[in-house]
This record gives sequence, C-alpha cells and structure tokens, in this order.
Amino acid sequence: MTPTRWRIRNSTLYPKNREVKATTSILEREVLIDKLAEIVGSENVVTIDEALEEFSRDHSFVKPVKPLCIVYPKNKEEVKRIVRFANEHEIPLVPVSSGPPHLRGDTVPREGGIILNFSKMKKILKIDTRNRTVIVEPGVTFGELVPELEKHGLKLNMPLLPRASKSVLTSYLEREPPLMPKYQFDYVDPLLTMEVIFGTGDEFRTGTASGPGSLEEINADMVNPFGPGDVKYFKLLSGAQGSFGIVTWAMVKAEVAPKARKIYFIPFEKAEDTIEPMNRLLRYGVMGSVADEIFALNNFNLAVILADKWPDDFEALNKSLAPWTVVLCLGGYRRAEERIKVQEKCLMDIAQELAFEPTPYLPGAPGKEKLLIQLLSRPWEREPYWKLRAKGSCAEIFFLAPPSKVTQFLHVVPEVAAKHGCDISSIGGYIQPIVQGHAYHVEFDIPYDLSDDKEKEIAQKVFMEASEELIRLGAFFSRPYGAWADMVYSRYAEGTSIIRKLKDIFDPKHVLNPGVLSII
Repeated sequence: MTPTRWRIRNSTLYPKNREVKATTSILEREVLIDKLAEIVGSENVVTIDEALEEFSRDHSFVKPVKPLCIVYPKNKEEVKRIVRFANEHEIPLVPVSSGPPHLRGDTVPREGGIILNFSKMKKILKIDTRNRTVIVEPGVTFGELVPELEKHGLKLNMPLLPRASKSVLTSYLEREPPLMPKYQFDYVDPLLTMEVIFGTGDEFRTGTASGPGSLEEINADMVNPFGPGDVKYFKLLSGAQGSFGIVTWAMVKAEVAPKARKIYFIPFEKAEDTIEPMNRLLRYGVMGSVADEIFALNNFNLAVILADKWPDDFEALNKSLAPWTVVLCLGGYRRAEERIKVQEKCLMDIAQELAFEPTPYLPGAPGKEKLLIQLLSRPWEREPYWKLRAKGSCAEIFFLAPPSKVTQFLHVVPEVAAKHGCDISSIGGYIQPIVQGHAYHVEFDIPYDLSDDKEKEIAQKVFMEASEELIRLGAFFSRPYGAWADMVYSRYAEGTSIIRKLKDIFDPKHVLNPGVLSII
C-alpha cells in the first residue's frame, strides 16, 4: 500500500496526493500523535498550545510558524524511527537541543511540522582524562557538563558566556567561537567525531569512530574527525542547522584546567586599536600565545555582564569603563607560578613595543576582576540571559574576517544604527580571535524592546541594512541564520548548486529543517 503523503497548512496535515478543498477531510492531529506516541510514548509527545507557541518564534526576525507538536526522543533508535516516519509521510522535523532563549531563527519551524526536542537525551557517555575528550548526547548542556569536567581536572574551550541551558553539542556543531584561540586548530574545533542519523534514516559515524559495531567493540580512540575515506563528513554537518542530519552523540575536546590563573585588562579608545595587540599576544616567538582566554568587549557589553543591581550598576559601569577593553587570562599548569611569571614578562615586552598599558585591575570597575574570572569559567546561569538584560530582546550581527581586514568592517553597524536614529552607545560589541588568530569573530548586539513595535522595526532595519553592507564589503557570514541565508546564497551560485545536490543525497525527502538555509 502506498503511504499517504502529507503537506502542512496552518499547522494541519493535508494529503499531498489530492487537491485540498474546503470539504476535504484532513488527517486529525490525534492520528499523528498516536503514531508518534507508539515510538516515544504518549508522555513524550506534547501538543499544549503554550508549548507550541513557545517554539513558534524566538528573538530573531524570522516569521513565526506554529509547529504541530513537540516530540522528546530518548535514544538513537527512537530518533531513527521518527526520521523514517517523517520520510514516509513527508513531515518536516526541526531538531532542538538547547533550552530557551533562542536568538537566531534556526529553531523556528519554517514549514511547520514536528519539533524534535533532545532535552531528554542527556547522557555524558564518556570522560577520557588521558585523551582529554568527552562524549555527550545532544541534550547535555554547559550547565551540566562543566561541573562534571571540573571533577576530572578538565575544562571546556567555551564560547563567551553561553547560557547554562545551551547544548554543548549544538554550540560546537554551529561553530560558536571559543574563548581560547590557542587551542583551536580548525574552525570546527573542539568538535571531533560524531554519530549522525541522516535524513534518510541511515545511521553513520564520522572519522575514526566509523565502522561496524558499538563504540566499545571498535576499540578506537575516535579523536580523528577526518573520514571515513577522503571525505570530511563532519564539515557537511557543521553549521548546517540540522538540515542534513541529526547528531545523536559527539566527541569534543577538553583542556586541562589550570592550577593558577591571572587576568589582565588593556583599555582602548577605539575598536580598531584592539586588533594589533591581540595579534601580537597570539604570536609571540616560541611561546606562541601569551594568553589562554583572549577577547575584546566594548563598555556596553562589559557593563551588561558585570552589573549586579540592575539598572543602577549597569549605568555606572557603562559610564566608567573604557570604550573597549581587551581581556586576557594567563594560565599556569605545571610549575604554575613560574609559568605565569614568564607569560607576564612576554606581555610586558609586547606592551612596551606597542605602547599599551596592561593592568591586573579593571579600569573603571576595580574589584570586578575576580568576578569576571569566575564568569569566564562557567556558563551564564542567571536570568535573564546577559544579552537580554538591557531591553529583553537582542538582534545579533556577527561575521568572520581575516586579521588584515577586521578594521574595515568595524564602522558599518554604528554608522547604519546612527542613520536610523538608534543610540550607538547602547550597542554591544565583541571581538574574538579564533583559530590561533588566523581569523576574527566580530559581533554587534543590538538590544530592543520586543513589545515596542517602533523600536523593533528600527532594530530590524539596522540588522538588515548593516548585514547587506557588510556582505557587500566582504565580511564572511559563515553561519547564515535567518535572513542572512538569502543574502549569502544569492551571491554564491556555484556553492548553492552543490549544497542542493548534497541535500538530495543525504535528505532526499527534505524533511530535516526545510527552509532553514533558504535554498533547501
């Protein structure tokens, strides 16, 4: 018997193989729920309107679409069965691993369908202290993994203050920039091998985790992400926003936790002035990088992060902090104090050469140094999330640029914001060197009040216009979320054709997050 093909309209399933009329009978949602409940259990299928509404939108400008239901798989076999069921009936699946808030539109179901929520797949499968690796399922968050690694003397190369509910696997799969560029040797670092269910429902493992048998049976260290063969499958999945496959576990690198740490600050008047000092600090003779964590924040973002009592502390800090501050942490491991002294000597040599003044005290906020070290060691656990503290919502504009061209892009967002009457002093700035300083992640955070239609409209205009101008100037949007997908792929005809062919191979029915990349 040929299975019925269904298409979605207004969160209702309609048969695809016959014309939809006003009198045409529709598949009752209860039938779909029953079929999914047979796979995961009725308690793991949610249809409550409040829950569906939460997943219909986020803090991006992506058009809201309400999903049909939310399904919570508990293991790989359930994921495979759900993917095959979706293929049989051509129902979209949108994988979600992190808890709210969501900021970028990648979890909004563009064509409706089923939210595949991995928050119940929370196993830390293995912590390998010898190889400094950890294997996690997609539901494991930074708030859960960081304390466990601390017990083993390890730490993660985390992005800047991820929310505690952020999936570790998703963060690294989406190439969020880590704070320690000295330990990042490729743009997908620290992600290593992984297990994936492709859109066909087929199971696959990448790199040295590939081959028949269970993880225990293959008896491999699984640290090499390349392969099998000459194909780098992990790069196909990285940054794809769940549109090629669903990762059910991944191995990521961990680092040895330092025995001692010391933080330094370098104040600057302009964003452009931060680049050369960071370049030099990342490349100093045989030592390589002088610092472990190294990044730059403007006064707005640094004040948002450090403020205790809101808004009084924030307003005071925003006024007293330097316009831009480079933050760097020195780490001591074996012979910790001696190592830090050597790093300090290198830091002072570079400071003398480039005429800047590093200080262990935060200019404009003395006494906050210990707090910042603590914050950088863990995810953000307070509510609201730090990017939402100012006005309740935030539009992110971020891109990559080589060190030689970073300064060419730093003026764009402030100029466009000023053009539209936006207060440029209320825009957050963040500059993060990545891949040992071979590139820079540049980010501007535009806060706005979601309930204020005019303010939201201005933020959206700034977001769209600044993004278009940055792309025109050559900024590289390597993670094209939301409206960026159209901007990027409309300029990349050859790559677009290849991506579509790959989609037809690995997800021929286009059930995995359709529309998220605009072209597939």
